[in-house]
Amino acid sequence: MRIFTREDFYDIYVKFYQRGLPFLLSKFTTDSFKRTQSAFNESKIDNANYWIVPDLRKRWNLMITGNEEMLYEDYFTSKYFNKTDQLKVLALGSGVCSHEIRLAQLMPNWEIHCFDFSDELLKVAKQISDKENLTNIFYHAENILKYDFKKEEYDVVFFHASLHHFDHIEQFMDDVVVKSLKPGGYLVINEYVGKNRLQYSDLQISYINKAIKSIPKKYRQVFKTNIYKNSYQGSGLARMIIADPSECADSESILPAIHKRFKIIEEKPFGNNIMQSALKDIAHHFVEMDVEKDTVLREVFRLEDELLQKHPTDFLFGIYRLN
Repeated sequence: MRIFTREDFYDIYVKFYQRGLPFLLSKFTTDSFKRTQSAFNESKIDNANYWIVPDLRKRWNLMITGNEEMLYEDYFTSKYFNKTDQLKVLALGSGVCSHEIRLAQLMPNWEIHCFDFSDELLKVAKQISDKENLTNIFYHAENILKYDFKKEEYDVVFFHASLHHFDHIEQFMDDVVVKSLKPGGYLVINEYVGKNRLQYSDLQISYINKAIKSIPKKYRQVFKTNIYKNSYQGSGLARMIIADPSECADSESILPAIHKRFKIIEEKPFGNNIMQSALKDIAHHFVEMDVEKDTVLREVFRLEDELLQKHPTDFLFGIYRLN
């Protein structure tokens, strides 16, 4: 386990240039909830994180749905649910609700309730859904851990990149997820399920560095800085907790806790073991592609596929039914 690394100081430097001094100062509080909130309560964050790369999104689509043009929301709703089904959905940690809004568009008979502590992000989400004239999606700015959810109220509980932000997963599953679901209800996740606090194995870190070295220098200039990304040493535990106490707090427990309580309907691993770290802060170079960039990105994909042959996936799509 790494307490401090050079990566921590690099990340602080980059955050200063990308998000400013007020953001860094927001971390100097003993209130862990406020530190977590500061990581999410900006409605517009200018960044270059890995998820902005269109070709990477197509890769996820292909690995989950079998079609690089099909979103996973379209895939699982058409495969497992009928549009005439009148279901009530609980979305936890929904943020700006882009995936929940997609579900509301696809399934007009669903009633979708989005819960998140970031009132700013939910305001943005409501503006978007109002423009789309959606009347089947509702927003609740609440602390999920303190909110008293009604027993057996929902047919589906949905997480997109949010379940890994909850601690004590076993207890959370019982107190919130299972409690809220009707008998035979469904759980749907698109989640990071890897190591707690991003404490990657030496093998994974070695592959991340192989990927970085395979990228030409001109594509390694860090977003909004004059520095270049040359290596990756892994995240230090101390900085992870200070920056966002919720980040991957108990992510290793997610799948065991789910498998204990739910029947697996479908699970699709889609990696990101390399992408999340190798492309962080340099992903903007791969938004608009050409032949050279395509060759570079294919090599990074190849390295990740090679790693996934001998290492568990970090990200997974799954649909489950309550036992």
